[in-house]
Amino acid sequence: MAKSLTFVQQISPDFLARLYTLATERNFPAGAVLYMDGDPAEYLYLISSGQVKLTKTTVDGKELTLQVFGSGELVGLAGLFEAELVHTASAAILEDGAVRVIPRAGLEQILIKNGEYCVDFMRWMGIMNRRMQSKFRDLLLNGKVGALYSTLIRMCNTYGEERSEGIYINLSLTNRDLAHFIGLTRESVNRMLSDLKKQQVIDLLPHGHILIKDLTYLKETICCDDCPPEICQI
Repeated sequence: MAKSLTFVQQISPDFLARLYTLATERNFPAGAVLYMDGDPAEYLYLISSGQVKLTKTTVDGKELTLQVFGSGELVGLAGLFEAELVHTASAAILEDGAVRVIPRAGLEQILIKNGEYCVDFMRWMGIMNRRMQSKFRDLLLNGKVGALYSTLIRMCNTYGEERSEGIYINLSLTNRDLAHFIGLTRESVNRMLSDLKKQQVIDLLPHGHILIKDLTYLKETICCDDCPPEICQI
């Protein structure tokens, strides 16, 4: 399947090399927290290996998974060129990995002094904003069923592997994890997944993996706009 470019693939090699000179690489175990909602946004995190989950917790204690980032992605941008910025979500390590920690002040100085790097960075920021807007649009407009279907489509674009029997989503998820992506209960997700399995649209595999057997059905049901892969991401 067509895959979107990661942050490191969208910027120039010179820009990446400058970021590496600023960064300190650290290893994190699964479950470690990079930052919490409300923490000062003094650093950004460039993922070398592993996965990072971005979450938001509502006032009533419900957790919503906003995004899952993999190798080559940049996490933790709350803004630039403003004083006393804070993170508006929490980031935690999903699996053991390494992360390059980049001071926000250092990145700002690089962008001030190098206009060509600003273009790379603004292009990436634009894609990230469109990605989040697209996701929230689907969650708001398509209802519970549409929210699940659009999430499965995005997972195909982000983690999908073409196989003879369908698209294998190479991300281990419990039904509770999947519910957190769309703000539903685990029981609701269980019922909808069971219905899709009965219709032979999906197959539920061991270890929390999903095989999408009829992607066209999911797209047609929610009148999918067929956004480009860099936008239709989880």
